[in-house]
Amino acid sequence: MMRIGQGWDRHRLEAGRPCLLGGVRFDESPVGCVGHSDGDAVCHAVIDALLGAAGLGDIGDHFPDTDPKYKGANSLDLLAQAWKRVSDTGFRLCNVDLTVIAEAPMIGPRRGQMRASLAETLGVDPARVSVKATRGEGLGPEGRGECLTVQAVALLEI
Repeated sequence: MMRIGQGWDRHRLEAGRPCLLGGVRFDESPVGCVGHSDGDAVCHAVIDALLGAAGLGDIGDHFPDTDPKYKGANSLDLLAQAWKRVSDTGFRLCNVDLTVIAEAPMIGPRRGQMRASLAETLGVDPARVSVKATRGEGLGPEGRGECLTVQAVALLEI
């Protein structure tokens, strides 16, 4: 049996905050995501896609932003915990495909690092992780540089 899950996350951008995406730090970025944890919207969208495909709820069910123990949490650690919960039910990961929608930072030069980081956390070959990016072209909150949005899809099989 195969199951597909979708994840979507959006974070406001703020000057002077560290920018982490897919576990990779973009030191050159003048803005970073605001969040209860480390703000890694890529990890958050992938977590929701995995949990959704397995029928295990969403990121808020497992790592609520009202719980102080997740304040500043490393999102790769949260991803690893979510993946363990999913894989413990017998699912295997076929692939994850994600798209980052933002004016900055530029994803292309760091795409390989992001794929490797996510793949290592999920215990799969980087070929099973696809990272794409697009810009808002001046439209909407992404286009105005107010936020960063990530869409993710995960395919699981049992």
